[in-house]
Amino acid sequence: DFTKQDMFFGADMNTQRYDTFRHPVFDKLNQTMLGYFWRPEEVSLQKDRADFANFRPEQKHIFTSNLKYQTLLDSVQGRGPCLAFLPHVSLPELEGCIVTWDFFETIHSRSYTHIMKNVYADPSEVFDTILEDEKIERRAKSVTQTYDDLIKLGYQWTISPDKVDMYELKKRLWLAMCTVNILEGLRFYVSFACSFAFGELKKLEGSAKIISFIARDESQHFAMSQQIINAYRERENDKVMNQVIKDTEQQVY
Repeated sequence: DFTKQDMFFGADMNTQRYDTFRHPVFDKLNQTMLGYFWRPEEVSLQKDRADFANFRPEQKHIFTSNLKYQTLLDSVQGRGPCLAFLPHVSLPELEGCIVTWDFFETIHSRSYTHIMKNVYADPSEVFDTILEDEKIERRAKSVTQTYDDLIKLGYQWTISPDKVDMYELKKRLWLAMCTVNILEGLRFYVSFACSFAFGELKKLEGSAKIISFIARDESQHFAMSQQIINAYRERENDKVMNQVIKDTEQQVY
């Protein structure tokens, strides 16, 4: 009975069914995300190429550095939810939601490639230097670390559940979910603000339009992680997770 399972680390799932739900909000979020489907090729970037060619060096630096950061973080998000969260989901409605979430993040990564191919003479010069930027890599590591911690212990739990401390496993899930919540709801929007600023100057307006589509998607991803966090805080009677939340409060802040 799925309606009696926890969101994560419950019984193994069998039939994917979407007639009864423990948390109907996840199915509603999934339907909303699917209704937002779009493709970056729908947006013309012809004017953007001319705008970028006429930029001053500092404008090119700002736009390129921001685009590199967005590309790396969405590369993480194009894999992270399915690698870290999906193997441990116990509810079909949450499972479907996470799969859609991950799929849309890959659209975002494709969007950045679409921008690079249209704005730069050689996109490889941008792609090949992303991981050479220490500042971008450092910003990304604060996100990837909590994912890696959960994936490593989650894999051990899948093989030998009796040998893994459930408190530590749920702690890693909680910290990863809070980190992603901050990424989707705040950190991405810092980079979006930079993209929108160019659009407000009537420059790179095609890129700004693509970013507006991405921002709309991220608002749904943020809502999903927020619903998971709120459920654990307010509705789920999970004594172990309640203790984790209490113990990590300052760390999360």
